[in-house]
Amino acid sequence: MWEKIRIRYCFILLLALASAGAFAKADKKSSVESFTLKNKNGMEAKFISLGATLVSLKVPDKNGKFADVVLGFDSPAEYMKDTNYFGCVVGRYANRIANGKFKLYNKEYTLAVNNGPNHLHGGIKGFNRVIWNGKKIKTDKYSGVVFKYLSPAGDQNYPGNLDVTVTYTLTNNNELRISYKATTDKKTVINLTNHSYFNLAGQGTGDILAHELMINADFYTPADGNCTPTGEIRKVEGTDLDFRHPMAIGSRIEKVGGYDNNYVLNRDSAGQFVLAARVTEPASGRVMEVFTSQPAMQLYTGNFLNGIKGENGSVYNKYYGFCLETQHFPDSPNRLYFPSVLLRPGETFSQLTAYKFSVQ
Repeated sequence: MWEKIRIRYCFILLLALASAGAFAKADKKSSVESFTLKNKNGMEAKFISLGATLVSLKVPDKNGKFADVVLGFDSPAEYMKDTNYFGCVVGRYANRIANGKFKLYNKEYTLAVNNGPNHLHGGIKGFNRVIWNGKKIKTDKYSGVVFKYLSPAGDQNYPGNLDVTVTYTLTNNNELRISYKATTDKKTVINLTNHSYFNLAGQGTGDILAHELMINADFYTPADGNCTPTGEIRKVEGTDLDFRHPMAIGSRIEKVGGYDNNYVLNRDSAGQFVLAARVTEPASGRVMEVFTSQPAMQLYTGNFLNGIKGENGSVYNKYYGFCLETQHFPDSPNRLYFPSVLLRPGETFSQLTAYKFSVQ
């Protein structure tokens, strides 16, 4: 009897949390916590422990006016139902694994399939749908939050226990830095990224077609009809995917039906921390630069947003946000000549990405 009463009480508590419509720091009765970071310039970033998710990022424009530049929701319950991966950490494997299968040392693993024939962003219950343990950190140069999660062996049918740490830091140089680290007790594969949707004019203000984008990539990986790599690596030169020089996102978007493409970033050596992209929003003057140690980056332009009710009454339609997902190549476990995503016991997966904001 007491167990039934307890379950009913928890259900009522979750409904109350969802209807509150705010991310006040959770009390002891709630498992979803909220964390807010601020720097000396007034820039502010908010996170929740569900999915280690970035829910708000307030950045100044050329006149000093702040706006939230990431798409999001008002309650944890909405994030739990979200199928667009707003602001979360995705894994164990970001992007797609073809047919939900891969071989590791001659043993085949069959993963949870959730995107046609493919395994996408960690499967049916990826890292976006779990509660992470969070803790704030602070120094004279930055404030941050450290999120930890232990993905058990067999999670979505992946091998090995995977111990993951994601650290967000907000610096006084208006950089949001994301550090990814992971260890395992059995050979496994890993690919982590953050899936924030950006609109530098401010979330909910309209589409991102006038944003000017530069991507530091001479090559990309073509995909088949199921959005998985064909295995080729082609030049962007002469294609509608060429953003080597700044160009409005909307200038050729209808020719390609919206962007959802993996770019091979230019660098001199593996693991080098390089400029991956620069985005400028002409009206506000906001500029975002993306730096990363990851070998690739997925450009996605919100092709399937269709009237989603978002933060503060906003409605998100097609092309209302863009993602720049720093990552390893899609389907790398099945393409051994792609940069390796293998993680062995005794090794540490370690990657760093930074989003730096300024004005022009």
